[in-house]
Amino acid sequence: MENDEGVLKEKLVYLSGDTLEGVMESDGVQRFKRVCVFCGSNSGNRKVFSDAAFDLGNELVKRKIDLVYGGGSVGLMGLIARTVLDGGCHVLGVIPTALMPLEISGEAVGDVKTVADMHERKAEMARQADAFIALPGGYGTMEELLEMITWSQLGIHEKPVGLLNVDGYFNALLALFDNGVVEGFIKPDDRHIVVSAPTAQELILKMEEYKPLHKHVAPKKSWEIEQLGYSKQLGQPE
Repeated sequence: MENDEGVLKEKLVYLSGDTLEGVMESDGVQRFKRVCVFCGSNSGNRKVFSDAAFDLGNELVKRKIDLVYGGGSVGLMGLIARTVLDGGCHVLGVIPTALMPLEISGEAVGDVKTVADMHERKAEMARQADAFIALPGGYGTMEELLEMITWSQLGIHEKPVGLLNVDGYFNALLALFDNGVVEGFIKPDDRHIVVSAPTAQELILKMEEYKPLHKHVAPKKSWEIEQLGYSKQLGQPE
């Protein structure tokens, strides 16, 4: 716990700023220029997961949304990255140097930024993106997803966080969140931070309509994520 708190303190310092300016349009609907997708470096045991990654990639291309992802060329990561790149949108991969031999097979997909460690990887991905989507994945995907949910709860960002619930893959996780509400560990409004849908099209539509219901742990303007490089004026990558 002390280590976790130390990492959080390294990431967060005092700020006056807005992390969503430039993401909202005049009609109040969120439009995304770049979406960060968390997903597995494996493809899973069933074709339905690869199909979902392909569909999400095509949905991003259709909406002219660029991709930020974990930088790998294998598994679901590689599939969605190639789909978006082949569709004419920009792809930025962020990967720790230590994982390059494991997660990049052959040529990298799109632009690749190497970072020192996993903390810097998440920070850079979050800095670059206007919203977050999790495809099926393992521990790493879950951890990335939960950190973005936590940052929203704290008031660090107001960016939508979506789960592409492919064939019920995330049903147990969503049930855990619901049980957290029942048992008094998650506030009902905080439960609404997580947006989920079974298809890419439905998920992005719901994320575009997302409006935070929860009360932030600390005021949004009291945070600055120094390592994410947010501008104090715009909350956009410097």
